[in-house]
Order: sequence, then C-alpha cells, then structure tokens
Amino acid sequence: MGFLHEGHQSLIRKAATDNDRVVVSIFVNPTQFAAGEDLTTYPRDLAQDQFKCLEAGADLIFAPSVSEMYPSGFNTYVTTFGISELLEGKSRPTHFRGVTTVVTKLFNLVQPNKAYFGQKDAQQVAVLQQMVRDLNQNIDLVVCPIIRETDGLAKSSRNTYLSTEARQQAVVLSQALALAETLISNGELKTSNIITALKTHIQTQSLTKIDYIKIVDPATLQDINIITTDILLLLAVYVDQTRLIDNTLIHLEA
Repeated sequence: MGFLHEGHQSLIRKAATDNDRVVVSIFVNPTQFAAGEDLTTYPRDLAQDQFKCLEAGADLIFAPSVSEMYPSGFNTYVTTFGISELLEGKSRPTHFRGVTTVVTKLFNLVQPNKAYFGQKDAQQVAVLQQMVRDLNQNIDLVVCPIIRETDGLAKSSRNTYLSTEARQQAVVLSQALALAETLISNGELKTSNIITALKTHIQTQSLTKIDYIKIVDPATLQDINIITTDILLLLAVYVDQTRLIDNTLIHLEA
C-alpha cells in the first residue's frame, strides 16, 4: 500500500534476484479498511516510493487510482471463508474480503508468474495461499522474512504514527515473541501459560492494550492448547492509538 520501507524493499530485491522483470503495485486499497480505520490518514509518498522501488531493482510501478480499480457500479468481491474469519478477521470482519478482491484484481491486471509477500502479515499470507489454491490461480506465492528495526520492532508503515514514548514501548511486541521462544525452549508447552506470561510482559508498558495473543497451527490458524509441533505465535497490540501486529514461527526441536 505504499509508503515503502526496508521490509518492502527486501521483497523487491528478492523478486529482482529471482526474475527478469519486477512490477510493484502501490495502491491504498479502500475496501480493506473498515469505518473508523485510518484510510484517510494512511501515510502516502509516491515520489519516495518511486525512488525506493528503483533502488531495490523494480522495473515498473503500477499505481492505479481508486476509480480505476473500483469504477462506478463495481459490485463483485472475492471472499475466502474459515481462515479469514479468525484473528484479524474477528477484529476487522471486512478486511480480508478487501484484500482478496484487490489482490485478485492486481493478479489479473499484471499477470505475474510470482508474487512476493512478507511474513509479517502471516494471516494475509495464509488467506492468499488458500485463495490461489481454491481458485486455481496460476501464480506462485513467495513468502519472505520479517524485516526489523535494530531494536526488534517489525518494520511497518504505521510505525510513523508512534510518538517517541510509544515507539520506545512498541519494542515490547518483539520482546514478547522472544520470551515465548525462551519459555518453549525451556520446556513450557502449555499455551495458556505462555500467553499469560506474554500478557504480563506486554502490560508492563503503560501505553499498551492487547487485542489478541494467539498460538496456532501455522497451516490452519486454529488454536493449539499443547504444543507438540511447530507453531505460529501472533500478536496484535495497541500502543497508544496505533495498532501493531507481529508474529513468529517457532520450531519445536525434536
């Protein structure tokens, strides 16, 4: 959605390494925002984005207008079920319908062989994988690692909303992920105990408000009670007024 940072550039660089031509779509998609969310204030800087795309190796930027993507009379949507109704889907029930609709349109317009997405939006990746599989879309989805600041905060365009104090407190998300990894490596396999420990740690910061902490199966996103195999840990936390998400895949050692 633009306002590109090093995380986006890492996707472009990977795509440029793997392919002859790279197209970057830049579009703040209104259908994935609910009423009261930050559509009008979402950061935008196309000139900066153009520079960062060229720097990372993109060949073309596709930056359509809202009227081009959603012309008068538009009334067709792509909807996934099940996996899209969990986690982010509970907090933002129309969000993934907007994502799957716009991504399908972008795939149809650009017709790429591969599409590159970041692990930071782990549920989005799982939803798009289901969509591509279910609709027989002839495209390979490539998932790339989360890019972080030096203190561990996951790169996000919404980080620009954070005040100095909120930015300092936001590092608690990545600290919580690290705490979970430590607990699991030390033998704690009951997810309720891990989640309680993470809540306690996050709530040490005065500006935080937890939306959810979930430990789930990486493929189905269904809750897990006892860890017996690899898991996906997801966080959604408000830091002051800014809602941040983060996640990590944790591999259970044999």
